[in-house]
Amino acid sequence: PAAVKTSVGEFVQVLIEALVIVLLVSFFSLGVRTGLVVAFSIPLVLAMTFATMHYLNIGLHKISLGALVLALGLMVDDAIIAVEMMAIKMEQGYDRLKAASFAWTSTAFPMLTGTLITAAGFLPIATAASSTGEYTRSIFQVVTISLIASWIAAVMFVPLLGERLLPDLAKRAAAKHGGSADGHDPYSTPFYQRVRRLVQWCVRHRKTVIVLTLLAFVASLGLFRLVQQQFFPVSGRLELMVDLKLAEGASLKATEAEVLRLEKMLAGRAGVDNYVAYVGTGSPRFYLPLDQQLPATSFAQFVVLADSLEQREVLRGWLVEVLRDEFPSLRGRVSRLENGPPVGYPIQFRVTGEHIDVVRGLARQVAAKVRENPHVDNVHLDWQEPSKVVWLNVDQNRARVLGVSTAELSAFLRRTFTGASVSQFREDNELIEILLRGTERERLELSMLPSLAIPTEGGRSVPLSQVATLEYGFEEGVIWHRNRLPTVTVRADVNGELQPATLVTQIQPTLDEIRDSLPGGYLLEVGGTVEDSSRGQRSVMAGIPLFIIVVVGLLMIQLKSFSRSAMVFLTAPLGLIGVTLFLLAFNQPFGFVAMLGTIALSGMIMRNSVILVDQIEQDIGAGHDRFTSIIDATVRRFRPIVLTALAAVLAMIPLSRSVFFGPMAVAIMGGLIVATALTLLFLPALYAAWFRVDEDEAASR
Repeated sequence: PAAVKTSVGEFVQVLIEALVIVLLVSFFSLGVRTGLVVAFSIPLVLAMTFATMHYLNIGLHKISLGALVLALGLMVDDAIIAVEMMAIKMEQGYDRLKAASFAWTSTAFPMLTGTLITAAGFLPIATAASSTGEYTRSIFQVVTISLIASWIAAVMFVPLLGERLLPDLAKRAAAKHGGSADGHDPYSTPFYQRVRRLVQWCVRHRKTVIVLTLLAFVASLGLFRLVQQQFFPVSGRLELMVDLKLAEGASLKATEAEVLRLEKMLAGRAGVDNYVAYVGTGSPRFYLPLDQQLPATSFAQFVVLADSLEQREVLRGWLVEVLRDEFPSLRGRVSRLENGPPVGYPIQFRVTGEHIDVVRGLARQVAAKVRENPHVDNVHLDWQEPSKVVWLNVDQNRARVLGVSTAELSAFLRRTFTGASVSQFREDNELIEILLRGTERERLELSMLPSLAIPTEGGRSVPLSQVATLEYGFEEGVIWHRNRLPTVTVRADVNGELQPATLVTQIQPTLDEIRDSLPGGYLLEVGGTVEDSSRGQRSVMAGIPLFIIVVVGLLMIQLKSFSRSAMVFLTAPLGLIGVTLFLLAFNQPFGFVAMLGTIALSGMIMRNSVILVDQIEQDIGAGHDRFTSIIDATVRRFRPIVLTALAAVLAMIPLSRSVFFGPMAVAIMGGLIVATALTLLFLPALYAAWFRVDEDEAASR
């Protein structure tokens, strides 16, 4: 509960910071009273979002709270567009009611289409049929709910609030810029004139702009290979998991002895809040993505809670040294908690085949190659050492003569070493089983085994050595199968800052020789983080066709033209330019969450594109020539597009500090910044080239 409270508190703080940033953007860009309209819409949207989440039983947790922060920069977009349209029309001389009505008739349906397209960008998350999709599905749920709520607020409540709160903008504009109080052209200012000249240059030099944009896109594809790949980042929680693995077949007492040694060292260690040890099994699931361990007498696990994140890292380094120097007879592992579906060891290579000896021999060759990489640590096979066993060879003839049956002998040995239930003891409401078994010396000293007194049918007893001989040997303590074939997995941890996917890429070429020499029916496969990441990405990519169908359908409904819809759709991938640039600049990995943000970014880009193209078509439909319509529509949509992008980008700054959502926030920030510039400069040039718009059309008209 303390960890949950702390985590939720941190995200609530991030949410408040993002909220303050969005409000400041609204006040400074739109003015105090106009910004108040946007400010009042935020608690309204949040209230509708929380009510819907409660109704759909979507709880507050790391994913849903992060999605709320992500949505906060998007949920004010519709409100900014609506109130900005009202403000512009009032500056042009419209009365309040007429300006509010115009904002409804001109922006409501394009905003709805854009909102649904943005929400559709998160659709592949909802359809991902994998544990990864299940883990992140609430991103789609929360963002979609908040976006739809923001549209409802923008078209129903913002006009009402604007009618009540907006000042007399026509008189204010007349006093500031000159002209009559009946109207003023807000786009005649020097700033908008500079914007107009820039857009005109881009449209006139459309080929240059298009070629430069395509070159930047191709360059981003090439540079993307330099971005490190990641599945999920480690958790920011304070717990450390310490695994102790003795030789296969080791007893619980031997395991407990090692645990007691480590407990004494932890007891006096500074920076340790508390710790707990589990002997013979792993920790129960106290954390959803916990990599739970199967019971084994040779295994023990500690959960060590540090005082702070800094102390956690200090403790981790100390524990690694202690296990290496003080516990040479066992394999120790110190790991942080994971985010996302549990993976365990980040680097894994599986060898599968019919014969155990061959599989294990090949796995040892793979392990040797993996150890050659200086950035990996703790390389081992998941099962390799056999267990010590004692076989009892019963002389049936002699046993029959002495009156000892095999069944009785088996029952006696089981009773001696394990114990046989003879009664129960009741203590209050608890029943305690009473076992009858041999003495501690008989159970622990193997030399006592031949002299064990075996009861006979005649009531006498004979030594075990009279009826059986002992044979010492080894056998497989555990055999792992995959697809019904023995499988040995080479596992390793990462030593340093490199990501597992990068290390696997480095190791793979060194295994080509082993892979080429594999006997028929034997496989060498990549597991661990890379496999789980690929599985999660495939589950998300399986939803891309549905995403395309939904988006194309919405574009066709809004634009009523296959050609215009295709043009808008082609602008979606251009956000990758900014994504690559920012991930490299801020040294952030491209993980699963960042991939979700990049897919969702395409919906945000198309949202701005469809609103701009719709505005161009409205101007052309009103009788303006196409060249002038492109320029005027871009200038008129400049402020709302920039403001909505600015609100979304700045709202991501608090989220960028998050270990989990940081890469997604950085990817969306970079993609939106570049995509906004491309929407205002590249899209007009593309429209003019796509429909062969000639500047001479204006002169001929």
